[in-house]
Amino acid sequence: MRALERRIKPLGIDAPRWRAMMSLYEEDYLSISEIAELSAVKLNTTTKVVQRMIADGLVTTRVRPTDGRVTEVCLTPEGNRLRALAVKEAAFVFEASFGKVPVEEMDRMNALLAGVLEDLRKL
Repeated sequence: MRALERRIKPLGIDAPRWRAMMSLYEEDYLSISEIAELSAVKLNTTTKVVQRMIADGLVTTRVRPTDGRVTEVCLTPEGNRLRALAVKEAAFVFEASFGKVPVEEMDRMNALLAGVLEDLRKL
């Protein structure tokens, strides 16, 4: 993560923003709670991150159409542009880190980590 942070810092992106942006990668709109869960960050911290991202023009919010109690977050065009640049940096870090690891070993490592994650979810 530190290597990635060094690469995305010049873009004005820190680790909490990175996590929020990547949470919004597959979904256009997510609640702040959903972003917190996906990014493994406390809800109050995620709320502060989203507020800073609103101030910087990276996200907008709306009331969830099906539940007026829920605030949803969406990346703005500028947020999407920065996310795309950050993804390129992440791909560079990933390739530098794992580019020489054979596919079979990657598969084995991913299976081991999936098992660890499953065990942690039981706690």
